[in-house]
Amino acid sequence: MLSVTEQKDIEFSSSLISQFDEIVTRYPAGKQKAGLLPILHLVQAEYGWVSPEAMDKVAAYLEIKPIEVYEVATFYTMFFLRPQGKFVLEVCRTGPCCLVGAEKIMDHIEKTLGVKEGEVTADGKFSWRGVECLAACGMAPVLQIGPEYTFYENLTEQSVDQLINDLKNKI
Repeated sequence: MLSVTEQKDIEFSSSLISQFDEIVTRYPAGKQKAGLLPILHLVQAEYGWVSPEAMDKVAAYLEIKPIEVYEVATFYTMFFLRPQGKFVLEVCRTGPCCLVGAEKIMDHIEKTLGVKEGEVTADGKFSWRGVECLAACGMAPVLQIGPEYTFYENLTEQSVDQLINDLKNKI
């Protein structure tokens, strides 16, 4: 993933364009917009987020209006609309997880990392946010850590500290 905080004059690599081309071939002529979700996933994997400039380039590639890309990218929470940390901690904040301590875990992450939800640590390594159901209610509270989206269940403050320390040691 490229470390990019500003994407003004973005140019997609020939490799990325080749992947776009392969995706578009899956759909009938004139229906290339159907490839928008997987293409946005590829852009985010490459840059770490989906900037307005990247969305404009995707729209031009698919020959659709930019607003059609913006509507999709802003609807789905899986797309980041601003730069994120190298590791994104996503804590389930729905009812079952909150009943067993998700809010406490989120408060602990905020204090431990020293950033509020949606912010990035000064070193660029971490960001965190609450997300909707991660489908692990029986093992709540739960979080996933991107970019690989590894799941961690039955969280405690101590287990979260260990996860963060392990990630710091990976870098």
